[in-house]
Amino acid sequence: MIAANNTRSTNNDPVESSESSPITGAANGSSRLMRQFGSLFQPAAQRNDPAGYVEFGSISEADVHSGRTLGTFAGVFCPVALSMFSALVFIRVGFIVGNAGLYVTLLQFVIAYVILLFTVSSVCAISTNGAVEGGGVYFMISRTLGPEFGGSIGTLFFLANIVGCGLAISGCAEGLIQNFGPTDGGDVGSIPDGRWWRFLYCSSINTVMLLVVLIGAEMFAKTSMMILGVVVVCLLSTYVSFLSMGPMEVAIPVENSLVQNATNKALGNYTGLNMTTLASNLYSHYGQDYTSSGNAVNFAVVFGVLFSGVTGIMAGANMSGELKNPSRSIPSGTLSAVLFTFLCYIALSVLMAATTSTFLLQNNFLFLGPVNLWPTFVTIGILTATFSTGLSNLIGSSRVLEALAKDKVFGSLLNFVVKGTLKNNPIAAVIASWALVEAILLIGSLNTIAQINSVLFMLSYLATNLACLGIEITGAPNFRPTYKYFTWHTAFIGMVGTGVMMFVINPIYASCSVTLCLLLVFALHFFSPASQGAQWGSISQALMFHQVRKYLLMLDSRKDHVKFWRPQMLLLVSSPRSCCPLIHFVNDMKKGGLYVIGHVKVGEFSENDSSNDPTIEEYTQWLSLIDHMKVKAFVELTLSKSVREGIQHLIRISGIGAMKPNTIILGFYDEEQSKDFFEHENSPYKTSEFDDNGIKLFPFRRSGEQKSLLPTDYVQIIDDVLRMKKNICLCRHFHRLDKQMIARSNHIRYIDVWPVNIFEPKNDDPFDVVSQFMMQLACIINMLPVWKRLELRVFLCESDPQPEPRFRSGVRTWMFHGIATF
Repeated sequence: MIAANNTRSTNNDPVESSESSPITGAANGSSRLMRQFGSLFQPAAQRNDPAGYVEFGSISEADVHSGRTLGTFAGVFCPVALSMFSALVFIRVGFIVGNAGLYVTLLQFVIAYVILLFTVSSVCAISTNGAVEGGGVYFMISRTLGPEFGGSIGTLFFLANIVGCGLAISGCAEGLIQNFGPTDGGDVGSIPDGRWWRFLYCSSINTVMLLVVLIGAEMFAKTSMMILGVVVVCLLSTYVSFLSMGPMEVAIPVENSLVQNATNKALGNYTGLNMTTLASNLYSHYGQDYTSSGNAVNFAVVFGVLFSGVTGIMAGANMSGELKNPSRSIPSGTLSAVLFTFLCYIALSVLMAATTSTFLLQNNFLFLGPVNLWPTFVTIGILTATFSTGLSNLIGSSRVLEALAKDKVFGSLLNFVVKGTLKNNPIAAVIASWALVEAILLIGSLNTIAQINSVLFMLSYLATNLACLGIEITGAPNFRPTYKYFTWHTAFIGMVGTGVMMFVINPIYASCSVTLCLLLVFALHFFSPASQGAQWGSISQALMFHQVRKYLLMLDSRKDHVKFWRPQMLLLVSSPRSCCPLIHFVNDMKKGGLYVIGHVKVGEFSENDSSNDPTIEEYTQWLSLIDHMKVKAFVELTLSKSVREGIQHLIRISGIGAMKPNTIILGFYDEEQSKDFFEHENSPYKTSEFDDNGIKLFPFRRSGEQKSLLPTDYVQIIDDVLRMKKNICLCRHFHRLDKQMIARSNHIRYIDVWPVNIFEPKNDDPFDVVSQFMMQLACIINMLPVWKRLELRVFLCESDPQPEPRFRSGVRTWMFHGIATF
């Protein structure tokens, strides 16, 4: 039985708002960044409240101090500086200046460091927003973007560290062979050369790194401090040599087949400080790369080489589990290291351009040795820089792997990592990382993989910026970083810059990395235990809340039109056990509109024995019911003195803004015996999920039990609904509805509609609002796959046995425009 009001719109008036997205607001503008620039390296404010909110996990005081031994300089500055020097500082800067020219080189360093600086800003914002555990970038991203994105980016970051470690070890071995292997003149040298000899040297270096990392974080810190001191001394000797050494000729390596031949030995000119040399190196002179079979060099190739050498800004964040105070150490240590390495690279580029000919820069990448006051300084610098970079990548990859294992991102696959931890040092993770590096070393030349390594690092930087941008846009109140210089502008520039330069370096590798990341996202979403049980929170919820709220405010019930009307259903349920088919039927009838399942719990709030509102305790049970029924509905519960009063509350408060129920659905008041669809043997809704230790949730009226609702109350509820200007549907015999049988049967062919206005039975107008409302609902049902093959059949009750032809013609016309067949 259905009745409709003549009122077309039953939604509440919205609250007008001109609020815009935070991305366009002025509060977070660049002016704030400039005003606060003066205190860049001030210590971050500390939160002393032990009960304060912890954004990234809950860390007890014992956890914070147990095994955390590293300070800012040893734990962050040294690893970051060494990782950003790598082999680039002694081997690759000449290649960059010789091909790109000084102007383009400086521009590329500025671009690279701007991207790095904005990414560091995002890292600092996350690390100062709450307690930070081990796992570095993976921990930060997973606790912000959720386990799917965090797990996929963390996996790629782990692989990037593995490949980066292999690259560094190969560079270290190259330095050994160049200085102690066979010479260009044919001398045997101190150590032999060959493919398997090189693999032996690489494996030996990798094993030494393994021993250092196995000893623990303190040994790693001490090693890093010592190595950084050696690298700085070697770099200073290079600067002094540029300023003091006079002109000379430098031999071109014999492996440079582009300029060498069997009869003439090519030589390059080192001029010392010379304005003519500087002028010749100001502009680009792109040539060929003699280490890669003469492949052409261009802007993208040069930038790829440059950026692959400075992807070490996460080295300090990877040590977050060993830092005494990560929230303070990560920002100050990382920013200091970035500034230090930037100044070193700029000074080195200018001195190279002013002292070395373009020919020598392009054809001898190890020319710094012959022009040094003591060539051994350069050899020591190459070996120590590459060794430290590999060491940092090895320990970083082991920490990320440990964090992935603890979070059970890959289920039980990484259980051995969790069990193999001794004194806060993940022994099993370190050994696993070492073994993977050994596998990478078997490949041999890693020049091509180096670009993939750069892309993987940039992808993790992009995700970090995306995480911070998303949180800032949503305006999450618990995102309160003590780092002052982060805004959505810095995150956005860092994200866009990183994404663009990924594809500039190599669009194929970038596309493959993004595809792999997305595949991991989907795989982890559907199969990872972490995505099912993690309580970290996901940025997707915050983004959806922000967008839904914004568009709800934009919805205006005053602009509703009958052409775009859709049913907004409120189904009043006493016990879902007895009305499962009705719940499903209404879900079919909502047609993309609002669907609310309402329930009234009768009682006095003040007389409740529980310390909490009983509806709060039952709410999760009803949400589980929604999941079991697989319907798209909201749940509204209320506690009231009577069913009638509770229904009034539900009609008034259900929905939000312009999304308010316009159609109320009630079961029919009769003496029909209820049926428990959760226990019935052949019921498609059968389940034991709602049997709690012998206590059945959602109890319903058994045979012989008295009804809690009187007939007068039922009629008054119907009157209340009409007085509140809502449509009403009375549903009967839905416990007999079997959708599966309808889908299988060939005998059921029709959906019968009787457009009768029971509230005005003498109304002879078949086109009244009630009839149109009934036809509208019937057409909606007929659109769904289960009901689509059935035809709508309309029955009209005529008081005149011989209706006028005009009346019958009008009915046919109305039926045609109503998209019904008869």
